[in-house]
Amino acid sequence: MSEDFNSNIDRVSLDGNMENRFIGQGTTIQTAVDPEAAASVKTYVHRAMGSMESKRVLFINTVVGPGNSVGRLTEGLYRTLTDHGYDCMVAYGRGDCPADIRSYRIDEKSDIYFHGLMTRLTDRHGFYSRSATLDLIDQIEAFDPDIIHLHNIHGYYLHVGILFDYLKKSGRRIIWTLHDCWSFTGHCAHFEYVGCTKWQSGCQNCEQLSEYPRSVRDNSEKNYRQKRELFTGLPDMTLVVPSEWLRQRVLQSFLREYHTVVVPTGIDLSRFSPVMEERREDNIIFRLKNKYALRGKRILLGVANPWRDRKGLTQFLNLNKIISDKYVIVLVGLTKAQIEALPASIIGLPKTDSLEELAAYYSLADVYVNLTLEDTFPTTNLEALACGTPVVTYKTGGSPESLNESCGIVVEKNSVQGIVAALDRIEQFGQEQYTMEQCVRQAMQYDKGLRFIEYIEEVYEGI
Repeated sequence: MSEDFNSNIDRVSLDGNMENRFIGQGTTIQTAVDPEAAASVKTYVHRAMGSMESKRVLFINTVVGPGNSVGRLTEGLYRTLTDHGYDCMVAYGRGDCPADIRSYRIDEKSDIYFHGLMTRLTDRHGFYSRSATLDLIDQIEAFDPDIIHLHNIHGYYLHVGILFDYLKKSGRRIIWTLHDCWSFTGHCAHFEYVGCTKWQSGCQNCEQLSEYPRSVRDNSEKNYRQKRELFTGLPDMTLVVPSEWLRQRVLQSFLREYHTVVVPTGIDLSRFSPVMEERREDNIIFRLKNKYALRGKRILLGVANPWRDRKGLTQFLNLNKIISDKYVIVLVGLTKAQIEALPASIIGLPKTDSLEELAAYYSLADVYVNLTLEDTFPTTNLEALACGTPVVTYKTGGSPESLNESCGIVVEKNSVQGIVAALDRIEQFGQEQYTMEQCVRQAMQYDKGLRFIEYIEEVYEGI
């Protein structure tokens, strides 16, 4: 099997927020969050969880653990519920699972590759892995959960037909957290970039066969019909989405029959907080500014993994042509080839596995600029705010939803001139608005502990 195919399997976008691969990796840094506020959150969490009756919950997701934002969400929910009396188990498709989590590995790597190969040839993603799915159902029956919480069921590891036929007959309560749009399209996980609306009435003649899940054949019409039949008609299912934007798309899709709850993704505020510069060689901000000759410049930061047009790479190249020389653009997460192709005036950096370094990049920036052209709810916006940096973003998907007028500016999509105007406004009014304190205050609303409790109160216990 070719190296290109294997790399595409490994690099598949699992949550629609590919830049989130930066999160939760590397060294923990000291938090700047107010200790009293943090203690208040902890007290609220314990009080809210104290009265929950014991139930059994089975999570199903492609991955579990720190390497992926959806994996971290699954792990966090598992630990929160387990700590307060719930009996939990995670069934996952690939990668490694933390050793202290009760888990079941659904599929073998060879089966995942076969599923991926057949998807490439037939465009029938989600309709292979038959034996692995039947084995999973045996595990579900043995564990006997009260609640089955689905996350990403795409990713080359499940047969959704077999799984949903079982779920409809099982009589169990189902929670399904959607992290992208794959559940209600005939092929793609995102459609905003190309402006497609076929998913509202019936997919056909797909123009995104080269996008995940890539295929040389178009079966989008058949996939759409079969998904609509499989994914509708469950008597006790609740949908959860991370943004109002995605909820509105669900309401326009064949999934509109289900109650849909918005629970934004949270971040770990002990890992993302302002890093202050001190004139010492062991201070990371001091080193970075000296290393890249950033002193005296207003720093515009972009973070993604991988970078491509949909994530705004071409937008940054266009922005670079019209900004004044007081600004410098720093892009983190580029490949070697992309770095070599950049103009000399843009600083291109590879992906970092150091959380300390990533928080420092956010902290040294004057503005975090998110020029993504499709996204459900980018948590890089939250990470930047938590590090005290205001955000300028296009009006794309759920990207504007984490901002208010005190910490960011939303610009119409593709308006590079609008981005320049927003940058000038932040520079002009930065002492009154867009301050570090205001940005951090906004980020505190997305503390992961509060988000987990919102899951409990609004989804597990609230429906």
